[in-house]
Amino acid sequence: MGALRRDARRNRELLTEAAHDVFTEQGLDAPLDVIARRAGVGNATLYRHFPTRAALIDAVFRDQLTGTMTAGEEARGAPDAWTGLTAYLDAVFTTLAADRGTNDLMTTRVDGVDSLAAVHAHNRETLDLLLRRGHEEGTVRLDATVEDVLFTLAALGRAVPALTAATAPDAWRRPLALLLTGLRTDTLRSPLPGASLTPTELGHVLQELGPHRTM
Repeated sequence: MGALRRDARRNRELLTEAAHDVFTEQGLDAPLDVIARRAGVGNATLYRHFPTRAALIDAVFRDQLTGTMTAGEEARGAPDAWTGLTAYLDAVFTTLAADRGTNDLMTTRVDGVDSLAAVHAHNRETLDLLLRRGHEEGTVRLDATVEDVLFTLAALGRAVPALTAATAPDAWRRPLALLLTGLRTDTLRSPLPGASLTPTELGHVLQELGPHRTM
């Protein structure tokens, strides 16, 4: 019995490791049989441990997602709203750039992943607190709502894998800085980090964003 339990634990570990690699490479819609093959087990073993795709996603990314909540708590304790907001979004986009699977999770809706629902709720609460505080401190424009920011972050975050694949790992810093500049109420503008995309680079980014699978 002990040997069976050890084998089951090992199979689960192999599956979560393989799933992380495959999701990172191909995104969350990667075929589950590819994950099973890479783990060296059969499909039946995969479904015995993870009866749904959501259960597998939750097991693979739970720790990474909760790290975002830690960053949110730190941002809430910042000395001022703008410091907290910029530090928080830097942490979020660092996570989005880390791998394709995490990016898919954070920028789209995936039902049934309990840890993701908690992260989205915490993220919204963090942004709401920082924006309201920024309004009071006079650093964030009054007409900027949480929904405005969440939508813009999702749209920009979705493009991060394509942007970094076509240019550089930290290429997301420039459009994020442009976004943050648009939230400011004052006229003091810091220079944007990095360089603008060239027409060729933009073409590569748009190609990366497009569909990759053939029918």
